[in-house]
Amino acid sequence: MILGYARVSTEDQKLDAQTDALTAAGAERIFAERSSGSVRNRPELDRLLDQLRAGDVIVVTKYDRLARSLRNLLEIVEAIAERGAGFRSLAEDIDTTTPAGRLIFHVFASIAQFERERISERTREGLAAAKKRGRTGGRPPALTEDQKIEVRRMRDVERRPLPDIAALFRVSTKTVRRA
Repeated sequence: MILGYARVSTEDQKLDAQTDALTAAGAERIFAERSSGSVRNRPELDRLLDQLRAGDVIVVTKYDRLARSLRNLLEIVEAIAERGAGFRSLAEDIDTTTPAGRLIFHVFASIAQFERERISERTREGLAAAKKRGRTGGRPPALTEDQKIEVRRMRDVERRPLPDIAALFRVSTKTVRRA
């Protein structure tokens, strides 16, 4: 069965062009919703994926209608493939039901993976360079070393209540415990 998925981001946008294209592409059922692509909760997409059976094909007019990002697209298409179904995007001419379509899709996936690894590599290089210059990342400590000594004295020797110490130093009780 060919199943269509259409999505627009705002209430004033129309689904007509997408539903017409999906019908022309042979979609027997169309799941349509008005929801931002950045929203995780998309009930119609979830319903479509729940009803998906082996041999079915999900068709969209453009892949950005299905996913927020390339990474999200890869995750969704992988979930579709795990169910034994295929994916087609009309605008990008991607069809994972054919060998050429799978190749194109996997090229996309490889490029996305490469880019994720390069970002990670550049981040590590930047952190190493900053460390050489004596800079460390992360949040600055909530308490100085002298304050930590005082907090420990108040906590362990004077046995003051943790919330009182925390209020005095304007930190959380968790910070007082870790001092």
